[in-house]
Amino acid sequence: MSVPHNSLVVYKGGPARVTAIGDKLEIELEDGRALRVRPKDVVLLHPGPVTGPRVLDAPAGEVEAACELLEGGQTTLPELAELVYGGYTPATAWAAWRLVDEGLYFRGAPDAIEVRPLAEVARERAARDARQAERESWAGFLHRARAGRCAPEDDPYLREIEDVAWGEREQSRVMQALDCDQNPQSAHALLLRLGRWDGAVNPWPRRLRATLAAPGLSLPGLPDEPRRDLTGLPAYAIDDEGNLDPDDAISLDGNRLWVHVADVAALVAPDSPADAEARARGATLYLPEIVSPMLPDEATARLGLGMAEVSPALSFGLNLDGDGAVTDVEIAPSWVRVQRLSYEEVDARLDARPFRDLYELAQRHQARRRTSGAVFIDLPEVKMRVIEGRAEIRPLPRSRSRLLVSEAMVMVGEAAARFALKRGLPFPFTTQDPSDAADRDPAGLAAMYALRRTLRPRQYSGQPGPHGGLGLDVYAQVTSPLRRYLDLVAHQQLRAFLRGDDPLDAQAIIERVGAAEAAAQGIRRTERLSREHWTVVYLQQHLGWRGEGVLVEKRSPRGVVLIPELALEARVKVADSIAPDSVLPLRLTGVELPAREAYFRVG
Repeated sequence: MSVPHNSLVVYKGGPARVTAIGDKLEIELEDGRALRVRPKDVVLLHPGPVTGPRVLDAPAGEVEAACELLEGGQTTLPELAELVYGGYTPATAWAAWRLVDEGLYFRGAPDAIEVRPLAEVARERAARDARQAERESWAGFLHRARAGRCAPEDDPYLREIEDVAWGEREQSRVMQALDCDQNPQSAHALLLRLGRWDGAVNPWPRRLRATLAAPGLSLPGLPDEPRRDLTGLPAYAIDDEGNLDPDDAISLDGNRLWVHVADVAALVAPDSPADAEARARGATLYLPEIVSPMLPDEATARLGLGMAEVSPALSFGLNLDGDGAVTDVEIAPSWVRVQRLSYEEVDARLDARPFRDLYELAQRHQARRRTSGAVFIDLPEVKMRVIEGRAEIRPLPRSRSRLLVSEAMVMVGEAAARFALKRGLPFPFTTQDPSDAADRDPAGLAAMYALRRTLRPRQYSGQPGPHGGLGLDVYAQVTSPLRRYLDLVAHQQLRAFLRGDDPLDAQAIIERVGAAEAAAQGIRRTERLSREHWTVVYLQQHLGWRGEGVLVEKRSPRGVVLIPELALEARVKVADSIAPDSVLPLRLTGVELPAREAYFRVG
């Protein structure tokens, strides 16, 4: 390529004048700098002469007209400059080249310029306008976000942050631009700071992939089969006020204790659609803001004890000796007439029969378990619920009727396990290795807290074994088939045996234990983290909170305090002289919702 002296060339996208010619070209740039470059590094636009690259102002041109005239063909830079600007000068050559370089109407090289079709130009212009609008939108969002606010038009960017907060994506261009750590906790904090979320958004169910909708399944009708009529025997479903899934009730017939359990297995057969759904869920998910049932809603409506005048049940009749030990068990499908009562109502009637007798029986049974090494821990509990985004926490009072019910459930769990074991019936047993703590019935919250840390996790197995925490040689959970899958499996096995049908074999039980426990672990984690979330929300809604905590563990310089009214553990700086079980006045100093942390100070 021959490049004349004083010609106009393009070098690295900008105009330049050729000032000398040799083995290399000497050029003058727009800013006045001089360079030596290879001829192949420049593109000739006009042979010149030009006085300098800074004087290249071109008149207004007829770009659209030229494009329409040449549409779909080719041209050269001189011809293009003539058509658009009315002449071929250094200034018009540079202006024409800028049109080519822009690429909207024209593209190519000076000697071979392609003229784009007008329809293609229109599409390209729309795309460029959209990209420009996006750049402006992005810049506006970043400006607002750095100021700690957002606008309705920021929704696409905020959804991207939400995806990180939900744990549904790992990287976010938005968070990177705002210099935020790329993790769910940081995303949660950012959404709170921008006002997109508030405390009413609990991220944990979605983050942990919990299923919140009820199963969309229907259940068959009750089978036509004999049922024992126990409607003449008063039966009581005792639970917290407002309980929505009453699945057990108790009766006393002389020395025989009856425990009636919702007959879920009558409608949910092994490997039926409802059974498969329950196995995948593992258990009902109880959150302060919502309950996600393991079974279709109609299961509770049709089978919940006391939901109708007469309820179908699987009834366990237990013969008891003077120490409250189970000596024999009868199991039968039944009809029962159940009265639903709260713990508070039963507490008020404990001096009257049959509740007095039931309570004395529960005490004898508990005493027997205590002598067998059972562990008894009585730490504070609360009932938590969320109403229109506000968290409510109510301490559960000490209640003798809770002992009545819990011991009856333990009795029937032991009786059912022994029933299955005696008959060689494959069964989902619950076991627990014993604690190595010397004191298994401690006094004081600090000792109970320490004892709890020594407890081994419960295990579910197709093989029987002792339950160290309960002080039993064998045990199985059977009283909650509406809300725990392995309880339902136990009922399916018992019902098959009673009908004379083939029960599930040991391998099938093992498979169900594994699947249900894996799902239930997710349920328990979701419940725990959600309760921690809502506890912090409650404190956020009560920033002036003051109360009391009990020192349960010393870890210099901070100790672990248990706050009974919140059932909350917190780490607080305490003096070395303060002894465990000391009651300390506490005040809230701050909360960090994404981290589920609340901070307290003594005083």
